[in-house]
Amino acid sequence: MARIRWGLAGLLGFVSPFWPQTSGPRLPVFEDIAARAGVTFRHQSSATAEKYLIESMGAGVALLDYDNDGLLDIYFVNGAALPSMEKTGEAYWNRLYRNLGGGKFEDVTARTGVKGEGYGMGAATGDFDNDGYTDLFVTNFGSNILYRNTGKGGFENVTAKAGVAGSGWHAGAAFLDYDRDGRLDLIVSRYVQWSFARNPWCGDRKPGFRSYCHPDQFAPITHLAFHNEGGGTFRDVSKALGFEAAPGKGLGIAVNDFDSDGWPDVVVANDSAPQQLFRNDSGKRFQEIGLARGMAYDEDGRTFAGMGVDFADYDNDGRPDVFVNALANQRYALFRNLPDYFEYLSGAAGVGAITASHSGWGARFVDTDNDGWKDLFVAQGHVMDNIELTQPHLRYLEPLLLMRNRGGKFEDISRHSGAVFTKPLAARGAAFGDLDNDGFLDVVIQCNNGPAIVLRNQGNGNRWLTLKLEGTASNRAGIGARVKVTAGGLTQSAMAATAGSYVSASDGRLHFGLGPEGKTAQVEIAWPSGRIQKLGDVAAGQQVTVKEP
Repeated sequence: MARIRWGLAGLLGFVSPFWPQTSGPRLPVFEDIAARAGVTFRHQSSATAEKYLIESMGAGVALLDYDNDGLLDIYFVNGAALPSMEKTGEAYWNRLYRNLGGGKFEDVTARTGVKGEGYGMGAATGDFDNDGYTDLFVTNFGSNILYRNTGKGGFENVTAKAGVAGSGWHAGAAFLDYDRDGRLDLIVSRYVQWSFARNPWCGDRKPGFRSYCHPDQFAPITHLAFHNEGGGTFRDVSKALGFEAAPGKGLGIAVNDFDSDGWPDVVVANDSAPQQLFRNDSGKRFQEIGLARGMAYDEDGRTFAGMGVDFADYDNDGRPDVFVNALANQRYALFRNLPDYFEYLSGAAGVGAITASHSGWGARFVDTDNDGWKDLFVAQGHVMDNIELTQPHLRYLEPLLLMRNRGGKFEDISRHSGAVFTKPLAARGAAFGDLDNDGFLDVVIQCNNGPAIVLRNQGNGNRWLTLKLEGTASNRAGIGARVKVTAGGLTQSAMAATAGSYVSASDGRLHFGLGPEGKTAQVEIAWPSGRIQKLGDVAAGQQVTVKEP
């Protein structure tokens, strides 16, 4: 059955006070509202003269409704003092901001118990115990943290009981039900085998020229997989599932079903190593087939610096495609999913020419103007803070990038999308979701050693539909459900997931732009349990909560 939890954003009493809606569709425009919204977080990288590699990586951000009030809250991951790796003061705390509505947030870190420990990297969200409250997993250099949402306004650290601490340099993470048993499992990407003791001098030996070492200097490492055993515990199944046999230099991680067999597959973005596609063999094992499927390398057979990643259907053909960004001089990679392989399409789709001189991190296929076609948003900035000394034509600080999807081809519309797109940044993690429930997707961005950015989408006249899934036989949050929405002569497909981008977690609700003509939509949901559910003539302009029958 389906029940409407809320209708038009106006009925919530939460229409943005900042901008009026336009009377007709136009290009998306964003404004940074962090300061007036009360989001004062600033990331601490603890940069030193030693050029420790970890200083350059920045961190992720998560959007989650931790208190189930219908409003997305924001969680920022932070660094620590170096080389002690300790959060020696409040400036190093991870921060949770509660969404108060009306464009305002409050810092609730202290009372919710999520300040973190050690040097943080990323975050993942999911309801691992199926109690109806979203839990939080934080990846670190060193031991990870699993915060269980108590449902009473706070979190408890259950890492030891759960058995998911891990070891090494953890980066991205994804909650998914890989064996479709109704409980969310966890997959964690790991980066490289780096340590403070193994931190060689890289770059010229003259003042100002020492640089962060290339990942080629360090050995790859295996990713981790944890099976949810129920009762709050997980079992390390990295070897049994095949991940131990396929080490990488993993950062971003994303989940979708590339071959439509009903089992969620995993893509890992690897830094200067082959990109990885892990095919799910009916919940029994994962086989790494990136090379066999044509998405391990660029069109010239070269590796590139994969950092952020997304796994979604950008061309509305029903098959999820892959986007992986890269460093300047490499071009961002767009892989179109064809029946038997992935086609490297950066050049033909316009992405290559737009991105040749840029360096990307957080990224997502996201319909910013609600026209029914997923655009590409990328948070940018070079990894080397002194890159201008060795390559004067490049920049460490770069503006944000927004590429509009015109029926499968992309055009750079950044300069039309607000003054914030002209601001040079060392942007890293990015998370996407509708912060004010107006039907237009907003963006929250981490900046390495800098202040956070909260971008509100001003919207336009296009219609939209948001689906919030509630599993019964499937996991409570419906993660892994495959959804098709048909409206205005266009059919879109998506999988319910929170992972993606660069070590970040986005809103788990499914958002569909319906264009100017999409007044009603036909919805089909393939739940992880195998059940198929259809909804007819669902009115646009609302969030619908759909419960698995």
